[in-house]
Amino acid sequence: MPAIFNTVFDLALVVFGFGLLIFLHELGHFLAARWAGIRVLAFAIGFGPALVSYRTGLGFRAGSSEGEYLSLIAQAKSKDQSEREAARRKLAGETGVNKPISTTEYRFNALPFGGYVKMLGQEDANPAAVSTAPDSYQSCPPLKRMVVISAGVIANIITALVLFVVVFMVGLRTEPAVIGLVDPTSPAATARLVSTDLPSGESAIGPGLKPGDAVLSVDGDSPRHFNDLGTRVAMSDPNRSLRITVARAGVAKPIEFELEPRAGQTSGLREIGVAPPFTSRIDPQFADSPDWRVAFDRMGLASVTPGMTLESVDGKPVTNRADVLAIVRASGGQRMNATFTDASGHRVAASIKPLAEFELDDANPDPGTLTPIDHLLGLMPVLSVSATAERGAKLGLVQGDVFLRLGEVEFPSVLTGVREIKRHAGRPIRATVLRTYASDASDAPRVEPHEVELELSVRRDGTIGFSYVAANTDSNLFALPPPSLWTMPAGEAFTPAAVSLIDRPGVRIVAVDGVPTDSFEQIRSQLIASTSSAYAQGSDPATVEITSLSTFAGGEPDRTTTQWTLSRGDLDRLHSLGYSLGAVGSLFEPERFTLKAEGPADAIVLGLGETRRIAQQTYLTFLRLFQGSVKVEHLRGPVGIAHIGTIIADRGIVWLLFYMALISINLAVVNFLPLPIVDGGQFLMLIYEQLRGKPVPIALQGALTLGGLALVGVVFLVVTFNDISNLLGR
Repeated sequence: MPAIFNTVFDLALVVFGFGLLIFLHELGHFLAARWAGIRVLAFAIGFGPALVSYRTGLGFRAGSSEGEYLSLIAQAKSKDQSEREAARRKLAGETGVNKPISTTEYRFNALPFGGYVKMLGQEDANPAAVSTAPDSYQSCPPLKRMVVISAGVIANIITALVLFVVVFMVGLRTEPAVIGLVDPTSPAATARLVSTDLPSGESAIGPGLKPGDAVLSVDGDSPRHFNDLGTRVAMSDPNRSLRITVARAGVAKPIEFELEPRAGQTSGLREIGVAPPFTSRIDPQFADSPDWRVAFDRMGLASVTPGMTLESVDGKPVTNRADVLAIVRASGGQRMNATFTDASGHRVAASIKPLAEFELDDANPDPGTLTPIDHLLGLMPVLSVSATAERGAKLGLVQGDVFLRLGEVEFPSVLTGVREIKRHAGRPIRATVLRTYASDASDAPRVEPHEVELELSVRRDGTIGFSYVAANTDSNLFALPPPSLWTMPAGEAFTPAAVSLIDRPGVRIVAVDGVPTDSFEQIRSQLIASTSSAYAQGSDPATVEITSLSTFAGGEPDRTTTQWTLSRGDLDRLHSLGYSLGAVGSLFEPERFTLKAEGPADAIVLGLGETRRIAQQTYLTFLRLFQGSVKVEHLRGPVGIAHIGTIIADRGIVWLLFYMALISINLAVVNFLPLPIVDGGQFLMLIYEQLRGKPVPIALQGALTLGGLALVGVVFLVVTFNDISNLLGR
């Protein structure tokens, strides 16, 4: 309940902040219209019917007071002299009961997404609503009307500047623009060194970005923090390579690299394959998460809790996650001694059991859909339960259960099993599991393997209530390998080697080159050992002997011995695998610093710079849309803005203010686009009127307005569909 309350509260803050930005935008129009002497009929927040309104002289009303006001105007023109005089005196405030009744109504409408200022003779959606009154919009000189039209955008820019100044005065806690990890298959790992004035023989210099590199510039622009680095890469010119300059420990001068970013599999935006830096401290926020204990227990870290800091591994000091992962990756899978300290400085000794790495590739040919799977040359273990939520436990699932049948699929892999579960969304699904643990407790004893029949109800979101392991180290039972896979992130198709080895699901590999194997991890280790000589000698291909049992054979299991041929590419993939911390690797606390101004003057300079940068990036986003490196699905509408806002609000009020400043600039930019229905289009028409001495013809204004409305409506529907799809995880 507290989590739901926090989410609702954060959403309320975001909606309030968004509404305040709209209010300030419309307030800019309103004040400018009053300055220009234009009669303002309505100042509204939101669209649709008025929920509540206020008009000086009439006070607050449920709904709109416009009908009551117009009725008095009509009475003031009545033929009946007494009725006409009474209405005139009430409008003028001469009755002693009320003040003069204002021509302006302040409204709060039913749909609080937007707002408007309605001026006499000016309606964006109805260009024909002109007026010849001396205080009408049309009677005001074009230059003054330009001020009125642009005042909302100016108000948003000023608002953003003020918010940025406040943020930089208080200080923004964020991740530094430092490389924490580099994906070995990414553009960052193969970046070309282009610096020519560096000392020769410098041992720290080589191709590729390295963990610890501080990014000084991206194509000449200096990123302030890691998110800024990612944005600059995503918005870079897709038609040319990217130049990145870094400062590296041990190198006296900055180093410049050149690389070609490529579209990320998950985001679709240009990426270089780097992650932010993390400390060696277990993030305290995971103390309230029920999943961290499972990950820790699996690694043998029962005595470690969130908030502790990892000081050394096998006697080697560590200061960040990159140090830890480098030691673990080269461990050979052997247990390692680790030393943690708690907040009081008390030392805790622990033993880490590294987890074997497996290949990670995409099982979906659609570049817009990512389906990552763990495998070993195409070998995929049968789907099994790593932990159960309360719902899954009530349905009868137990940690360690291996699915022999799930719906219509026999011996499902993670890939086919999850798809089958989602196919039964909102309906029950029958399952047969092989059970080897007595209960769901983390210390439950093993029991004699036996089959259990279950009927599992699937939620409407396509889940049951358990988490699964993609590479089950406890089983040697395999699903049918996929006929083809796609490398991540390049997207190159290949046929996994296991296709030639396993032609039916439910096969157990019980020996590799005569060495018994009873788990996926043992099979991996023995394959590496059996091919190490051939790999070192550069042989192509290599052959290993695989002994398997088929569970489909009637009666006694059918024992088969096969000579499995592995290509040089297979050997390269196999021997590139190391060891990892698994889920524990994602539990370290991010490294952060406080981005703060040195004083009020510096805060203004930083605020002006950030305002200018965000405005440029917003315009750049539209350019990248036309160039194709940014897709329509990357755009966000009100639902997406609110969703992202609730996530950011959880980081604190300073981050929420920073986010509101970003939204304020985006409102300014979008409102000043050259579309007839927004301020930018109206401004262009005023320029035409100033130059030609007459307004744009009403018929043309009407046609342009309808086109603008249609375009805005389509964009709104598309971004809202994208927002909802993202929320539903589709």
